[in-house]
Amino acid sequence: MEKQALQLYVDAQFTSPYAMSVFVTLHEKGLEFDVHTVDLDANAQHTGEYAAKSLTQRVPTLVHNGFALSESSAITEYLDDVFPGITVYPKDVRDRARARQIQAWLRSALMPIRVERNTQVIFYGSRLAPLSDAAKEAAQQLFLVGESLLKEGADNLFGTWCIADLDLALMINRLVMHGDDVPEKLANFAHKQWQRPTVQLWMQQQRPALQA
Repeated sequence: MEKQALQLYVDAQFTSPYAMSVFVTLHEKGLEFDVHTVDLDANAQHTGEYAAKSLTQRVPTLVHNGFALSESSAITEYLDDVFPGITVYPKDVRDRARARQIQAWLRSALMPIRVERNTQVIFYGSRLAPLSDAAKEAAQQLFLVGESLLKEGADNLFGTWCIADLDLALMINRLVMHGDDVPEKLANFAHKQWQRPTVQLWMQQQRPALQA
C-alpha cells in the first residue's frame, strides 16, 4: 500500500478553531501527519511557498501526496472520503447533511461572538469586555439552534461523536470559558466534548506568548 504523506499547516499560536477541527479529525481517524505552523501575525499565509500552496491562503491547509486543500470543512470531508475506515461524519445521509449544515452555519454566522469572544479566550484565558447587544442576540441564536438539536442528556448531536460536535462545542466554549451565561444543557455538552482525548491533544500544544 502506498504510504500516505500528510502535512497539516496551522496557525503558529494554535488558536484557529478550523485548524483544530482538522487536527482532531486526523487524530480521530488514526492518521499519521506532520504539523507545520504559519505565522499569521507576520502575514506569512500571503507570501512565499505557503501562498503558492494554499489556494485561499488561509489556515488550515492539508497537503496529501502533493494535493493541497484549504478550508477546514472541505478538508474533513475529503479525509472521510479518502480514508473511510473511521468516519467523522454521521453515516445516515440526513444526519450527515445536518452536520455539514451546522459546520457551514458556524463558519458563516454568529460574527459578533467570534469577534467579542475570540479563541484567545479558550486557549489563552483572555478576558474581554462584556458582550454587546449584537453579541447577546447572536448568543441567543446559538442557544436556540444548539438546544433544538441536542436531545436531553445526550453527549452528542447524532448519537455517536462527529466533527460537528467539536465545532459546536468550541463556539459554545467561547462563552462558557469567559464566564458568560450559557444554558446548562449546552454548557454540559461543551464540557464533555472538551474531555475527548483528541481535543485535549490540541489543547496541550505549546503556544507562544501573546504579543503585547
